[in-house]
Amino acid sequence: MATLYDLLGVSDDANDEELKRAYRRSAMRAHPDRNVGREASAHAQFQAIKEAYAILSDPVQRRVYDAVYAEEMGRLSRAHEEAARAQAAREAEYARHVAVAMRFAEQGHNRDVVFGVLLGRDCESQLAGRIADGALELHLSRQAKTSPNAQEAGATPDDAGEPQEEKPQTAPERARSEEPHANTERAQANFFSAIWHGMFGLHP
Repeated sequence: MATLYDLLGVSDDANDEELKRAYRRSAMRAHPDRNVGREASAHAQFQAIKEAYAILSDPVQRRVYDAVYAEEMGRLSRAHEEAARAQAAREAEYARHVAVAMRFAEQGHNRDVVFGVLLGRDCESQLAGRIADGALELHLSRQAKTSPNAQEAGATPDDAGEPQEEKPQTAPERARSEEPHANTERAQANFFSAIWHGMFGLHP
């Protein structure tokens, strides 16, 4: 929040001499004659600088201004603190809804059950639907990753016989073998990030 002191380029404890020097310097810089091609904006700035100096150079007006500014800053600070507390409460509630949805999804309940549980916990309908869909999607992706069929799909006939000597993997082979795991983790992270951003405009 810019102040009259900011406009003149001085600190809020500047003395009369410092104010006068700052006013002359700022007024000279903003004078329309020194700003060819942008006279209109320069004139507006020049007038603002004159008004700022008129207030701050008068002891009575300066005290009133300082008092009003201090009160306004206190009000803004309190409003910011209240908004931060409300945001923290919303984020905590959101995290609880996600945890509940994941727990019921992992217990094998379908989407309608997860959705209903969230509604029963006072979760807003649209958000409950997004969380339920996401929780089921994430749970299914985890199941697909860890299911025996998925593990057996990569088996070869040689796997059924004698243990084969493991060949050292080259760097490209290791990168390819680690890529599915990394992709799954990225997908999970992106899912939660998308929900979080969609609800609050934030990233977790």
